[in-house]
Amino acid sequence: MKQKASILISLALLSLLAACGDDFSKKTDAELGLNEQQARGRRVYHVHCAACHAAYTTSSSKGPSMKGLYGRQYLPSGLLANDHFVEQSFVRGRRMMPALGNSMSQQDVGDVIAYLHTL
Repeated sequence: MKQKASILISLALLSLLAACGDDFSKKTDAELGLNEQQARGRRVYHVHCAACHAAYTTSSSKGPSMKGLYGRQYLPSGLLANDHFVEQSFVRGRRMMPALGNSMSQQDVGDVIAYLHTL
């Protein structure tokens, strides 16, 4: 009987801890404090990038996570972590990442870069 109670208490604590964690992917643009451009970038990111690159966690399914991208000195490719090289990666592709220059407008690229600065 004590073992069952102990298991139930452990499960309850785990669910409380899980509920306390911020799941940023479920928050609205307003809750994240995104301006209009960043919010557009978030939508474009979800269409073109999110399948391979996680935004709010450090783990990712295929490509590297984008969380804290601009807090690093270098991109995962080894290039400097700046807008110029991030844009090049979108437009031309890099290694396994396909070039998105034909499927993203210049506005889309700028919006995604603005959004990436918030991660």
